[in-house]
Amino acid sequence: MIGLNDKQSEACCYTDGPLLILAGAGSGKTRVITHRIAYLMGELNVNPYNILAITFTNKAAKEMRERVDKIIETGAEGVWISTFHSMCVRILRKHIECIGGTRDFSIYDTDEQKVVMKETLKYLNLDPKLYPERAMLAAISKAKEEYMSPDDYEKANATSFRGQQIADIYREYQKRLKISNALDFDDLIYQTIFLFETNPDVLAEYQERFKYIMVDEYQDTNHTQFLIVKQLAAKYRNLCVVGDDDQSIYKFRGANIYNILNFEEEYTEAKVVKLEQNYRSTGNILNTANAVIANNEGRKDKTLWTDKEDGEKISFHKYSDEYKEAEGVVSKIKQIKRTGVDLDNIAILYRTNAQSRTFEEKLIYENIPYKLVGGTNFYSRKEVRDIVSYLKILANPSDTNAVKRIINVPRRGIGDTTVTKISDFAADNGMSFYDALLDIEEVPGMARAAEKIRKFTEMMESIREKTHDGSFLTEIFDEIVEKTGYVNELNAEGTDEARARIENINELKNKVAIFEQDKQDNEEEATLTELLEDIALVADVDAEDTDDSSKVTLMTLHSAKGLEFPYVFIGGMEEGLFPSSMALDSDDPDALEEERRLCYVGITRAMEKLYLSAASQRMVRGTTCLSDTSRFIKEIPKHYLDAEETETVFSKPKTFTNVGYGRPKMAQNDYAKNNPYTKAKNDPAANPGFGKSFPMGAPLTDNYAPGDTVKHIKFGKGVVKSVTPAGSDKEIVVDFERVGEKRMFLSLVKMKKI
Repeated sequence: MIGLNDKQSEACCYTDGPLLILAGAGSGKTRVITHRIAYLMGELNVNPYNILAITFTNKAAKEMRERVDKIIETGAEGVWISTFHSMCVRILRKHIECIGGTRDFSIYDTDEQKVVMKETLKYLNLDPKLYPERAMLAAISKAKEEYMSPDDYEKANATSFRGQQIADIYREYQKRLKISNALDFDDLIYQTIFLFETNPDVLAEYQERFKYIMVDEYQDTNHTQFLIVKQLAAKYRNLCVVGDDDQSIYKFRGANIYNILNFEEEYTEAKVVKLEQNYRSTGNILNTANAVIANNEGRKDKTLWTDKEDGEKISFHKYSDEYKEAEGVVSKIKQIKRTGVDLDNIAILYRTNAQSRTFEEKLIYENIPYKLVGGTNFYSRKEVRDIVSYLKILANPSDTNAVKRIINVPRRGIGDTTVTKISDFAADNGMSFYDALLDIEEVPGMARAAEKIRKFTEMMESIREKTHDGSFLTEIFDEIVEKTGYVNELNAEGTDEARARIENINELKNKVAIFEQDKQDNEEEATLTELLEDIALVADVDAEDTDDSSKVTLMTLHSAKGLEFPYVFIGGMEEGLFPSSMALDSDDPDALEEERRLCYVGITRAMEKLYLSAASQRMVRGTTCLSDTSRFIKEIPKHYLDAEETETVFSKPKTFTNVGYGRPKMAQNDYAKNNPYTKAKNDPAANPGFGKSFPMGAPLTDNYAPGDTVKHIKFGKGVVKSVTPAGSDKEIVVDFERVGEKRMFLSLVKMKKI
């Protein structure tokens, strides 16, 4: 095929029976999938209605859709391209009544699940300290990913008292979801499998429709995703899975690498095609990646290669500490920038989010703009979630979480005690929370609150009428804002924070308007249910950055998967950090191998130049510990490395104290004297960039104590949690009302007691 190499063409043209495409990093797998769809339609005259392509994110699905549309002039819109969850939502909206549900179900996100779990634990009189909400939700999620019902879970944990308790929690949690007519994200796939198992005619309908199935990123599938693909492909077996076992890094999310490793055992007649030619990186980068990943035993044999030149060697620099590491990395970035390279072409990657702090500080000191990937998602902001909850109630009044979230937002004098009484009444009578509100006269002890409840339900019912009279979604949105007085309350507050929240509400309205306009352009009806579904399935990324200025990208290695940058820095290449101490101490033999796969992913993000770095000592949990160079560095053949180790900050041994991990701690006064940020504070000339655009000055006071109420120039009001010595400085921890806990050096704080 034109534009494809031999192996890519082979993968595109093999269409009968199971096919495993092992697509190495940067080998053009998305190109293969889209051209394979074009081949099926153009050369084999397959009806696009009979083709299903599944990927993991909405962004990837959108990109795949756009590529297919460019290749195929007509008919491409008939191909079903979606994520697992979107596919299951679509199937359940049509058939959920076959398993006792209704089509107007809500989809609960993580925060809404927490609310249900909190109520569940309270109803069962279980101590949340012994049965933490997050831990219980994780246990239930894992059970659903293994396709285990509450009864299955109870049987599997018959000899465990805690297991029996979790089974009861699971059962009550599901009961409450059902009363609220809601599904969580795990339910979307779980219930679709159950639908297919219990309704063979429905399964047969989709097996007949999807004669050709393609699954992208197959190494990231969990057990239920494996099951649903197996169900759909059982009749025609024209299943093509694309993935790279060397990039399986999401075990913590439930990914099962054995789905791809054992594909040939599940489908014994399967053909395997390896895409090993890389179009992204230089030869030295690929040779480094191959050398590291070759140390894993649980993998398919393949070796990346390229037609490109070898390029520069891999740079490895070991610094005296994490501050010097940040200083060195940022200094190198300044050099690269001076050669005319755009900052958008540079990324700093790291194993844990906590590592970003030193890099951020140094970038700020040097006036280098950056963007930190992984901030608060637009749809997670309070004001946005509040308005969306109002919309959810209009679409599905049984959505208990949505009702409870906004019943007293803005304040209506309906307190927690009232909500609890109504909630208990609803649970005891097997009814939804909203139905109990409508029947408030029957709820005991509601004499004083009844009138307030009636005003709330009357308001909601009056707005609901607009959803049935042909009103536009934007009109319904405006009705919510006006009748609730939400924006009026923010306007009355008059703070910068309140104004920012109003801007977010306005942006949410923009979303509604764009959604509505898109539907109108396609001559389709814009329904509230579809709008909410669209919002619920949005990928875990924030709204696009409207600031188009060039910035260095900072992110974790997990977040970097699927991306590429000409210049990549990977910091913290130390034992106990990368690979992590958890992996090193784990009984699971795959734990260390997954860390190595994560290293392989990081290395293969680089296109032209890769910089690796480590620190001889690093502060961990408030103590300074010595660090050994990561084994991953030692696995790189020396002829690929340009290694440099800076001279340690000490010329002779110092006093150490044993702390955590069996590693020694440096005397605090010695560390403070050599801390470059302490130097910069005492001697601005030690850092010419310091203070140019970010003048810190002296603190407004240094007399802080735990319990003091303070006001920060940026973070607002907060309470001091602790103040601890940090050499000649002090570290202060403050719990701010608006942004949560912040750790700061006292010398850099602009804050006063109030």
